[in-house]
Amino acid sequence: MTRSERDLVTALRNELAAIDPARPCDRVAEAAGLGTRIVTREPAIARLAVRMRRAGEGSQAGPFDWATAAEHCRTAWLRGHFLARGSLSLSGGRTHLEFVVPPDEAATLAARLGEVGLPASFRMRRGRGVVTWKSGEAVGTFLRRIGAAGALLELEARQVSRALRGELNRVLNAESANLQRAVAAAGRQLDAIAVLDADGRLPEQPYIVRLVADARRETPEATLNELAERLELHRSAVQRALERIERLAEAEPAPPATSPEPSGMIRTHA
Repeated sequence: MTRSERDLVTALRNELAAIDPARPCDRVAEAAGLGTRIVTREPAIARLAVRMRRAGEGSQAGPFDWATAAEHCRTAWLRGHFLARGSLSLSGGRTHLEFVVPPDEAATLAARLGEVGLPASFRMRRGRGVVTWKSGEAVGTFLRRIGAAGALLELEARQVSRALRGELNRVLNAESANLQRAVAAAGRQLDAIAVLDADGRLPEQPYIVRLVADARRETPEATLNELAERLELHRSAVQRALERIERLAEAEPAPPATSPEPSGMIRTHA
């Protein structure tokens, strides 16, 4: 991740760690989600753990009864579990959130997330269970659910900005490719017009073909639509005329016709 992305992830985790649940049951649930043995280098998470212990929730944080817990308690437990076991990556424009848990807890955590409408995949990695989301939408829904607000808005704004830049680049690349094709086609057409003009075949062409040829020479940068609008013709008529010009230029001109000698003429020899 870039420094900016790391700073955003840190700000998001700090924001979540600063939440102080109003309900005692939620504080108990969040303490249970954090666990009793937290090893972290994040000051905000360390302060949260100390706060829980001082308030007495740390000693009460036994096994969390997910099945009977209220929805707000489940949310608090998930927040604590994310802060203790979760990580968020924004590297390369991709959003990736995962929990690293003991192997026997991975399936349980994935099932709990599925129950609250956030299905996640899980696998084993180096002897640990890994529960993962790779969908930016799922990650955003989860973070919003557990209380992220300001940092999540910034994350979503960046994602929208990145998507817009990607779409703009796609459109610009398509327009550039179309322009290159149009320039190449106009160059071929001008060369073909010059060939037909040089060998005298252009004046022999139908009026529409000559009209389009003159317009192309006068406005080499014009598109087919612009030529059609200028000449008050259908675009298809302009395209057929230009295709005819290119086709004729590629073909060898017909040899000039020779006049037959009058019958009965007597040749004389010097």
